[in-house]
Amino acid sequence: MKIVVCIKQVPATTAEKRYTSNLRLDRAASESVINPLDEYAIEQALRLQESGAVESVGYLSMGPDAAGEALRRALAMGGDEAWLVTDSALAGSDEWATARVLATALDRLAPDVALMGMASDDARGSLVPGAVAALRGVPLLSYGSELRVEGSVARIRRLTAAGFDIIEAPLPVVASVTDQVGEPRYASLKGIMAARRKPLETWSLDDLGLSADELQGAALTRVVEARKPEAKPPPERIENVSADDAATRIADRLAAWKVI
Repeated sequence: MKIVVCIKQVPATTAEKRYTSNLRLDRAASESVINPLDEYAIEQALRLQESGAVESVGYLSMGPDAAGEALRRALAMGGDEAWLVTDSALAGSDEWATARVLATALDRLAPDVALMGMASDDARGSLVPGAVAALRGVPLLSYGSELRVEGSVARIRRLTAAGFDIIEAPLPVVASVTDQVGEPRYASLKGIMAARRKPLETWSLDDLGLSADELQGAALTRVVEARKPEAKPPPERIENVSADDAATRIADRLAAWKVI
């Protein structure tokens, strides 16, 4: 039984985001980290390995050469091996091109479960897991707060407004998990040292049998404008008045906003 966790290297969450002249996110302008939501997928995979439900855990990423650092950090947390798809033709990839490349790589690796975080911190589209499942022609188990693998079936527990649903599908599957699976572990010094010796293989588009022409220039979408969000006005404070006066002023303000 094999799990491959798809991870992405993204700018640190608190870093100021900048764009290049061609309206691409300037990833070199800030510290890069493993996508925080992918760390929950890593944690879930390692828990399944520790329970004996799966034999091996690997990591797959698509990105520049520097994305290998994120894969090494994932290996320091646990797991066995990693693969990086990197090619100059992939610069500026959108969700479609990313899904196409990941699906092709996963077909080659043939895991029982391809596991992902629910979204990437730099885009928040949540589209790639579903696109990868569709391209591979396998079931999608999305937004799981827990993933279990029993025999030839994968099962997730998905939180809902009314409680939770249990959803299952036959293997192989693509699954995505939320931050409800449990806090990701920290890499130990022993794990960091061990990660240096674990295999990390690099693939190009040629290695996957893909061409730049097939990827439509790595994107079917185009960014035409980017701007900073408008500054929010300072909050209005009501102080040093009676409770009745405060309630009246709040009600008047809500009425002006057409909330009530």
